[in-house]
Amino acid sequence: MCQVGHLNPSSHQKVLMKTGLILLIAGHLNFITGALVHGTVLRFVVTPQDAVTLQYLIANTASVMAALLTISCGIAALMLSRYLTPATLKWALLTLSTCSSLGCLSCLLGLVVAMGLTLGNQGRALLAPCAGANTALAPVSRECPFDPTRVYSSTLSLWAVSLLLESMEIIFGIRCLLLTLDLLHLGRCCRGTHRRKVSLQAAPEESTDPGQCLGLLRLDSVETAQL
Repeated sequence: MCQVGHLNPSSHQKVLMKTGLILLIAGHLNFITGALVHGTVLRFVVTPQDAVTLQYLIANTASVMAALLTISCGIAALMLSRYLTPATLKWALLTLSTCSSLGCLSCLLGLVVAMGLTLGNQGRALLAPCAGANTALAPVSRECPFDPTRVYSSTLSLWAVSLLLESMEIIFGIRCLLLTLDLLHLGRCCRGTHRRKVSLQAAPEESTDPGQCLGLLRLDSVETAQL
């Protein structure tokens, strides 16, 4: 992981621009997906006493916040692709890409748990506000503020889209992280440190003992005197 591929500045600019655009698009799509789930379903079903719906809310809110981090990372990557010189921008992109990748990974696990809970209880937590309403006669009423015939499949579909976008954000966030490490020359520093350690370890083996050298000189002088 220390050594990464070194690219010339023009190649860095192209790769950073493409990566930033992908992160920007994926972040916006993920933000819209999370907002749709929250605005159409979760704001009606979340209750403080229900742990399942609270988990839905936490996972979906974290996904929206991770999408904002991804958007910020994409903007920073686009800015760095135009100006490769500022070190502050490089460190900012390194921080944003790290936080974005870790945040998206956490959100992906949270959404997997939310989908598992929904499939396990067959959507009863999502349909809790409509338990007392006649959903066949009045699918949207004061007792049931949304259409219960589609909320189960729609929520799962939106979460599946969000999972796909989270995976893309993780992949391209890590790619952006590696590009920033290469721009900061951290791979070269790590390789130089490794070489210095190897040379220091090999130095005592190559050197000889001064006492042995002195003894050899004395033996040579005695033999010379005898001759």
